[in-house]
Amino acid sequence: MSHRKFSAPRHGSLAFLPRKRTKHHQGKVKTFPPDNQEEKPHLTAFLGYKAGSTHIVRDVDKVGSKLHKKEVVQAVTVLETPPMFIAGIVGYVQTPRGLRTLTTVWAQHLNTQFLRRLYKNWYRAKKKAFTRYSQLYANREKTIDRELQRIKKYCSVVRVIAHTDIAKVRLAQRKAHVMEIQVNGGSIADKVDWAYGLFEKVVPVTGVFATNEMVDVIASTKGHGNTGVTTRWGTTRLPRKTHRGLRKVACIGAWHPANIGYSVARAGQSGYHHRVEKNKKIFLIGKGDDKANARTEHDITDKQITPMGGFVNYGNVNEDFMLVKGSVPGHVKRVITLRKPLRPVTYRDALEQITLKFIDTSSKQGHGLFQSSEEKDSFRGLSKKAKARAEE
Repeated sequence: MSHRKFSAPRHGSLAFLPRKRTKHHQGKVKTFPPDNQEEKPHLTAFLGYKAGSTHIVRDVDKVGSKLHKKEVVQAVTVLETPPMFIAGIVGYVQTPRGLRTLTTVWAQHLNTQFLRRLYKNWYRAKKKAFTRYSQLYANREKTIDRELQRIKKYCSVVRVIAHTDIAKVRLAQRKAHVMEIQVNGGSIADKVDWAYGLFEKVVPVTGVFATNEMVDVIASTKGHGNTGVTTRWGTTRLPRKTHRGLRKVACIGAWHPANIGYSVARAGQSGYHHRVEKNKKIFLIGKGDDKANARTEHDITDKQITPMGGFVNYGNVNEDFMLVKGSVPGHVKRVITLRKPLRPVTYRDALEQITLKFIDTSSKQGHGLFQSSEEKDSFRGLSKKAKARAEE
């Protein structure tokens, strides 16, 4: 009977098998929070775009902790969250095999950004989508109102079809990102009436989330292509003199059974996986039109959230934004799905009230020394170009 010389736990988690490229670039909400009819109708998710990262300084408000009333520096991720358009309502009927779509009601006028999503080549398309449907509003009592009544009578779940205002984000893409967002709170009739009132209107991020709340983040992670077992699974490197390489698995299984087990570490795709990160704290929701949206009570410098030189590979944040504690999956410019927590979060970190003392806006392209261009000019003086401009 054989034995092994050293005992050790396995390398890498088997929780997310198979480790392959996700089928959908955009984060998919597979479960929405449970409905509570005692609340007012509200949306349960939102879409944003990852701009970059920075850090903040704040005082900890946690009685009994050694950090109570002490300053801490924490990393935050900046998500740009321009308002979303509501384009339609979907009603679902509960069946023994799950939810089934009963009917869909669309808005009369749909944004071009949304229509682009329906075509592979917008330039060559005839652009006839929804031209007939919009004519149904001429006789809406027999068409639109009838479908809304069917949703109220038969459906148990109501969701809205929403899309981003991607023109306000500095991306080359012009197709809007579309998702279904569940409406929670109130009766079915209240949900339908509330959602119908949002047709062709924009919903800001403040209409869904608020500062100090918790949020679930759903996205596809940053892709790294094909990698070996040491990078992909974290296996131990073999001794230096190993023949034919040392970043390998020495034994991938016994002679019999004559197959390789699913739990054996193998080389392959690393990254670009669909992931859900739960319960992230919202430190701040800022307004894009505020010229001092990064100013705090202790740091009275009038500055915006965009660091000097812009966010690396992203640029400037000109719309509403959100500061989320810690990291967020995915590369910058990637669309991020934000969902309300599935269960009420009651531990102390979730209940803590956040008061920011400082938000770092120094350059992220090197060792940033200055928080704003005015601060840089006052310290170093005007540059040659600025002096020549002033003389003119």
